Amino acid sequence: MGDLVRVQAEGGTVEPGDGLAVPVPSGQEVTLMDVIWNIPGPEGLATRFRFLAPAIARAGGTITADQAQDDMLALCRGFALDRIAAAGPQPAQIIISLSDRPVPFGDTVPEATQYFESYALEDGDCVWSLF
Repeated sequence: MGDLVRVQAEGGTVEPGDGLAVPVPSGQEVTLMDVIWNIPGPEGLATRFRFLAPAIARAGGTITADQAQDDMLALCRGFALDRIAAAGPQPAQIIISLSDRPVPFGDTVPEATQYFESYALEDGDCVWSLF
């Protein structure tokens, strides 16, 4: 995907996304912004997959929160699981986020619409867990 850049605040590494569209059940256009690997979390290592999803915007967006949740589960199962399988230490948690605009990791942008879901890995599947 790209050169790895150290993320000092979280202690992980960031891998930039490739900008290609990833299919999701809602049909909205979703592209990978970046992946943040090996972040220490309360359940062990976590990996964050951050996606750009303009159709979730509060103003003019066409995707509901329920549709976004279905898309995030599909991204965990159909995108993230494949990538962590070949990536060294396995995380205990996968975090999928959708944002209607690029937001630097860790920043707060009040006008941005963002959704986050956390999944535990159980028997090779993504299982929703309280974030």
